[in-house]
Amino acid sequence: MNTMNIATVDLNLLKVFEALHEESSASRAALRLGVTQSAVSAALRRLRELYGDQLFVRTGRGLAPTLKANQLKPVVSEALNKCRQSLAMVDPDADHYDGRSVTLGLSDDFEIAYGRRLIEEIALCAPGLRLIFRQTHSQIVAQALMERSIDLAITAGGFAERLLSRQVLGEGIYQCLVDPASLAEGQHSISLEEFVAREHILVSSGGFIGITDAGLAALGLSRRVSASTTHFAALPYLLKGSQAVATIPAHAAQSIAALSGLALLPCPLDLPRYPIELGWRTSTQLDPVVLKVREAIVASFARAQ
Repeated sequence: MNTMNIATVDLNLLKVFEALHEESSASRAALRLGVTQSAVSAALRRLRELYGDQLFVRTGRGLAPTLKANQLKPVVSEALNKCRQSLAMVDPDADHYDGRSVTLGLSDDFEIAYGRRLIEEIALCAPGLRLIFRQTHSQIVAQALMERSIDLAITAGGFAERLLSRQVLGEGIYQCLVDPASLAEGQHSISLEEFVAREHILVSSGGFIGITDAGLAALGLSRRVSASTTHFAALPYLLKGSQAVATIPAHAAQSIAALSGLALLPCPLDLPRYPIELGWRTSTQLDPVVLKVREAIVASFARAQ
């Protein structure tokens, strides 16, 4: 790569780079930026020359970023966000949300339970902003925040990193889901004996043990897990037509039951409550758009309590 002077670089190229990385498509990037697709293609050629790298390669699913592009993305977006922040300082009431996106890391139980509500909240307070949900969990969420692949995260813990800040949004309990056809007529609860006798579907990032196993072990009991999955959304398909039971966070259990017709039952085990937390990178100059989304999430959870 040739030595470059910023005075000779068209900084509009950075906006094209960001749009290409986030949209994975030249046509969608063009639509987002309000320019022609040929203009985006021309900008990509200049970007490749500037950085001495392909940056994006065509695949069956669109444009995929190279390793160099993934390394550049957080630096480029942070620089552009500083520029957007400077505009907000001189015109704080202007609408600076069009074309902006905020990436929220969360496991799909939170997405199932709170995703629609958050979309509606953001539409009111930051019209034009795109909310990107990205799958994560407590074991990887801190790293994802530090690597800037997500801006904010909702999780049941996982924010031990000292460079991260967190705020408790609430606390949760566990409930059980079963196929109602597996229950006796009028049955609205399940005994511990029946609970242990049934097969179990485990939702776990690791796939081997869950909070239910610890609760049973304390009573000298164990269960038979017939299958495990990393996705809560799979449960209706795994439980229907079976005698199996799944013990999951109540917020997800209630949402899944409402849409799938599965029966929602209280958990016969006395399992500990867990904190629901919002996490973000500690920064004295937080991007005002990320701050707006953070405030909207806090307000949405406060109303839900």
